[in-house]
Amino acid sequence: MHVSSARRANAIRFTLLLMPCLMLAACKGGPEAGKAGGPDAARKEAEAVPVEVAVATHRPIAASYTGTAPLEPRSEAQVVAKTSGVALAVYVEEGQQVRAGQTLVRLDAARSALQAAQTAAQMRKLEANYARARTLAAEKLISANDNDQLRYDLENARAANRLANLELSYANVAAPISGVVAQRSIKPGNFVQINTPILRIVDTSRLEAVLNVPEREIAVLKAGLPVRMTVDALPGKTFEGVVDRVAPVVDSGSGTFRVIASFAGGGLLQPGMFGRIRIDYDQRADALVVPRVALLDDEGEPAVFAARGGKVARVPVKLGYLDGEWAEIRSGLKRGDQVVVAGKTALRDGSAVQILGQPAARPAAGTPAATAAR
Repeated sequence: MHVSSARRANAIRFTLLLMPCLMLAACKGGPEAGKAGGPDAARKEAEAVPVEVAVATHRPIAASYTGTAPLEPRSEAQVVAKTSGVALAVYVEEGQQVRAGQTLVRLDAARSALQAAQTAAQMRKLEANYARARTLAAEKLISANDNDQLRYDLENARAANRLANLELSYANVAAPISGVVAQRSIKPGNFVQINTPILRIVDTSRLEAVLNVPEREIAVLKAGLPVRMTVDALPGKTFEGVVDRVAPVVDSGSGTFRVIASFAGGGLLQPGMFGRIRIDYDQRADALVVPRVALLDDEGEPAVFAARGGKVARVPVKLGYLDGEWAEIRSGLKRGDQVVVAGKTALRDGSAVQILGQPAARPAAGTPAATAAR
């Protein structure tokens, strides 16, 4: 009886140990065995790379050249004193609008006035002497040589008087151009040396930006093209201008030529502002475009990753114009194609992808993965 009880206890323990194995074998060999693709499909779905896509679409696009340059006044003048003297009056302030020929500063002209008066008196004396000499010469009472000498002395006196009057006029310092007083470096009572700059005037009626453009653009950039500009000092504002002139000579050292864009002044724009300039030289009203970020960064020919049926394919494309954030596609894609714009670095040709914001691609009917999903 004791041996029989011990055998029965061992049989029970063996049965308990064997039951999990039998259950596991039943799970593997039962009806679910045909669903071997289920775990593989789930694993493959977990390996799909999450990406963001954009759709190729049609929109207007422009061919343009962009560059940066500071704004400069069309004309500028340093006002200098043409004579020495004390500044008796200064009639303008910085920021004041002036016109060409307007008196800006009056210098002490007492010495110049005396010289002008002295030369005028000498000139009148010689005029009287020459008039008498001409009468005497007509009567043959003086020689022709004496008559000629008096005429030469008179011409010299007249020149000296004109010079003295010119020096006197320099006491009134006039504006050489119309514009705005940008700088004033003189005050009433200051002594001014001859040829010393005392004012600076800039013509702000038109402002210019000079671009040094690569020579490959010389065939497309012409005078009269429209220009758009933004400036750092005035965010959110765009200013319209025009290509005023183009220098036809390419600098051999830098390989660039000068393009001068012109803008209307007198408003918010001021000389010295830093402009970001765009010149549109061609436009297409209905171009097939994709976001520029969709282009692959490798060294080869231009290409994108196109998302099709849960996978991506590397598609070579022919590019047209690049306009800001858009790239024109001349061939390789059609309207409605989806291109990857985020997550490109983890992709290879044929990689499985999960498009963010869209449900996962379902396997085709009849495949093992589709059978496992039922």
